[in-house]
Amino acid sequence: MTSGSANSPRKGTKGVILGAAFLMATSAIGPGFLTQTSLFTGELLTSFGFVILISVLLDIGAQLNIWRIITVSGKRAQDISNTMLPGLGIFLAALIAFGGLVFNIGNIAGTGLGLNVLTGIDVKVGAVISCGIALGIFWSRQAGSLIDVFVKVLGLLMIGLTLYIAFISHPPLGEALYRTVWPEKTDMMKIVTLVGGTVGGYISFAGAHRLLDAGIKGKEQLGQVTKSSVSGILITSLMRYILFLAALGVVWQGVKLSATNPAASVFQSAAGELGYRFFGIVMWSAAITSVVGASYTSVSFWKTISPFVQRNEKWVTSLFILFSTCIFLLVGQPVKLLVLAGAVNGIILPIALAVILVAARKQKVVGEYKHSLLLQVIGWIVVVAMGYMSMVGMMKSV
Repeated sequence: MTSGSANSPRKGTKGVILGAAFLMATSAIGPGFLTQTSLFTGELLTSFGFVILISVLLDIGAQLNIWRIITVSGKRAQDISNTMLPGLGIFLAALIAFGGLVFNIGNIAGTGLGLNVLTGIDVKVGAVISCGIALGIFWSRQAGSLIDVFVKVLGLLMIGLTLYIAFISHPPLGEALYRTVWPEKTDMMKIVTLVGGTVGGYISFAGAHRLLDAGIKGKEQLGQVTKSSVSGILITSLMRYILFLAALGVVWQGVKLSATNPAASVFQSAAGELGYRFFGIVMWSAAITSVVGASYTSVSFWKTISPFVQRNEKWVTSLFILFSTCIFLLVGQPVKLLVLAGAVNGIILPIALAVILVAARKQKVVGEYKHSLLLQVIGWIVVVAMGYMSMVGMMKSV
């Protein structure tokens, strides 16, 4: 969206910087995030803190590289890719759109579930209501500014409610902190899952593209960009660690989490009916902000490729949301497609990050900017690790 502060990059820059961080963070914090974090805590107990820590380090390494090169070059990821190899940007945009669309079906389902928990209305009715809210945001005259405020408010609300649940569930905090740096056991594929869910697919580009839309680009903005990119990861990780502690407190008392909805059982076991209602708020907030993030970012990948999308951005975004909602209403969540989209998102990160790292050394992309050697090394470690582990994961799922 180019409305709001897009035409005056200096005005409201702080709000945009923080908004971009929250857009990335709330895009990552979706229904799958809540489910995975609760489920993995039940399996690894205190040692899951270590998995979170390692994933945070990999997330920061990936995101710092991506955001810095995108904003220094002033080009979106698809344009950088096309500069490096004609057609690669179109391929990347197609992968992003597919992954974003399929996960958006799950996000829409999550909004319906959240409103069902809160009000008792049918899940499909809740999904339609949430679809209308998302459309209203994108059709606002100040869409860019409204997105920034919307994701910040709901992001803080999610963190606050989950912190309350963590406090009353009485987790073994000392043991959790100790095992975060010295685990009893760990799981490589869970690290891949967390990294893919935090900076995989469209998520790592959400905030960077938002900054470009707001006119924030160039070497002089790197300090702010770095702050925003790291803030996005830290916000996501804070929410994950708080939810980890909440779930740990429940399972530590011997409660077995529900296999179908582990996050709901965390909230309900800790705080009864009130906790269950809190779960409804957190689920709806996580899902609706992910709908906004997935729709905005997926369409942003086609803006510079297709003049039609550039001219009709709001209409295309609306169709993206409506199509996701219609599929959910007609066929529910296509499980096979969700699995396939998860695999695609896992592959997107090493491909896109590798392109970005190669582009970082090309003057035609970054001009006179000299990218940090340390960041490049860290970036290539993430590429190799995620590439290898994603391929292993795909082979196991085939």
